[in-house]
Amino acid sequence: MRYAGLAMAFVSSLCFAFSGTMAKYLNAAGLAPLEAVWVRMAGAGVLLVAVLAVVKPSALRIARSRLPFFAVYAVVAIAGVQSLYFAAITRLPVGIALLLEFMAPVMVVVWVRFVRKIRLARAAYLGAVMAVVGLAIVVEAWQGLRLDAIGLALALLAGACCAGYFLMNDSFGDDIDPLGLIAWGMIGAAVVLAPISQPWNLPWDAFTRTASPVDATPMPVLVAYLWLVVVATVIAYILGVNAVRRLSAAVGATVASLEVIAGSIVAWLLLGQALGAYQIVGGLIVLSGALLAQTATIVRQTPVELATPVGVSRSTADP
Repeated sequence: MRYAGLAMAFVSSLCFAFSGTMAKYLNAAGLAPLEAVWVRMAGAGVLLVAVLAVVKPSALRIARSRLPFFAVYAVVAIAGVQSLYFAAITRLPVGIALLLEFMAPVMVVVWVRFVRKIRLARAAYLGAVMAVVGLAIVVEAWQGLRLDAIGLALALLAGACCAGYFLMNDSFGDDIDPLGLIAWGMIGAAVVLAPISQPWNLPWDAFTRTASPVDATPMPVLVAYLWLVVVATVIAYILGVNAVRRLSAAVGATVASLEVIAGSIVAWLLLGQALGAYQIVGGLIVLSGALLAQTATIVRQTPVELATPVGVSRSTADP
């Protein structure tokens, strides 16, 4: 089960890696960043709900007692991560905002250790720190740093929401179907972001065009959008949620840092953005941190015969 979880986390990070590149085609066609976020969430949510209504309607049923969890998941784990990141990059360099968002592995480790009171192997801490250091090198954090207080706060909040995504995926019980959670989470995120994104003003004719970001190969916008929805959202989220269920929030968040490296490779292949020496060195450090973190196992402070700690999924507590 552990190796299956690692494989899912790895493929999920590869799928997520297409997000930025495909979104650039939408931006080049005339969609603002938050508009691109909205059509991504709305499209993925409608697709998942429609498919599940036919093949697995039970996944869409929500117990009344679980409605608050679904609402928080939609706002924090999906809408919060997306919207706060795009707001942050209007006030900070993209690289700095991305680095701060991917502080999530460290935030997760701190939360698990001091809030959930779960002891982690040293590999989890070291792997998370190595991943962040590697990301700092990848984005060349020392270049053009502008410590805008509001932008800094937004980026850190995006990181906190990203950490919440992993922690919430790790904590819900068997009474929630992961597929239903993702589907309704996407719909909820689209509803929450609608007043900001104002989809009624979207340039819908953009989806009939062929766009080409700077130095990129032209691509039909509809193809880029479908790839963004199906691969970089639906498949990425399904694999990501199930990966955390098989691993842990701490390990899953660290392995997910590979998205930055994979995203750089995708941008190089499709947009012609070549990797520099810093990106290669930083990527190797991120990879090493992710591989180290995956060796971590959770050691409960309570004896084995006691019940699983509150907020820890069964897959996480099992040896």
